[in-house]
Amino acid sequence: MRAVIFDLWDTLVLWSPDENRELVARTAAHVGVEPEALRRAFEETHLERSVGPLRDNVRAVIDALGIDGNHGDAIMRLRLEQTRRVLVPREGALETLDELRRRGLKRGLISVCSSDVEELWDETLLAPHFDDVVLSCTVGLRKPDPEIYLLSCRRLDVEPRDCLFVGDGANDELAGAERVGMQAACILRPGAGEALWPEARGWEPTIRHLRDVLDLI
Repeated sequence: MRAVIFDLWDTLVLWSPDENRELVARTAAHVGVEPEALRRAFEETHLERSVGPLRDNVRAVIDALGIDGNHGDAIMRLRLEQTRRVLVPREGALETLDELRRRGLKRGLISVCSSDVEELWDETLLAPHFDDVVLSCTVGLRKPDPEIYLLSCRRLDVEPRDCLFVGDGANDELAGAERVGMQAACILRPGAGEALWPEARGWEPTIRHLRDVLDLI
């Protein structure tokens, strides 16, 4: 192994459904629409948000729901504040990344995310611990498109066969990594008995802690 490439959400950072529900409720109250209508509008446009500017997606949601366009900046601000709160490393993340560096392995990230992550990335505790970061909103590609994995490899100057990909299994990302020649490991949320995503259940290897990555390389 020459590199380990990680997913972001529910791999290095734990996604918080409660935080997301609170964000929808706060935003809906601010703009004067029903929370369920706002949640549905954002859920139905998540693909667009993951490969383009968040502001464009917010504008489309505003238009679809008939919200006053002047609320766009407030919606952006509320989402950015929520993302900043949750974009923190899960237990063992920084120590594992440091140990990978000590062992001479390159460290990459491939995330399907919106541009609020891009905007905040450099101020996170994770940012200094990576050799390269590929964000879907920046490159216009999503997992499991083979090209997003190959792009990460090219930027790390490694071959796919020399990489371990670690993720929670969303977006068919584990099989996608293996299809380009990587090895792939599934990581569970703390306390979970199995993977959330059906396509990741029963995946081998499956690990419970980020430090377990060190036993796979």
